[in-house]
Amino acid sequence: MNQRYRITREFQEIDISEKTISLEECKKYFEIKPDFTYTPVFTVTGATSMSIEGDFFMWSYGDIKIPFRYYQGDIYVSGTNEAVIPIMIEVASELRADVQGD
Repeated sequence: MNQRYRITREFQEIDISEKTISLEECKKYFEIKPDFTYTPVFTVTGATSMSIEGDFFMWSYGDIKIPFRYYQGDIYVSGTNEAVIPIMIEVASELRADVQGD
């Protein structure tokens, strides 16, 4: 079963100006993380290929790439691979945000 998570500040008691995570803040944060790279297009390949435009911070876990997608002030990530859970919690903590499951 595919579980999707959202890293958000929606539930934080902080200034209204900081209620969302900005794209610039994400880029600055992830650029110093050695296992992450930014891409404006995420391509899924298999029997067919599909490309999705957006703001993706790709986490490299061995040969696997797991997208952390920035969208409208939040970061979305799939919890299909259990290895992503501690990384997701670390990202949320360092961005002063919470993790919410869908």
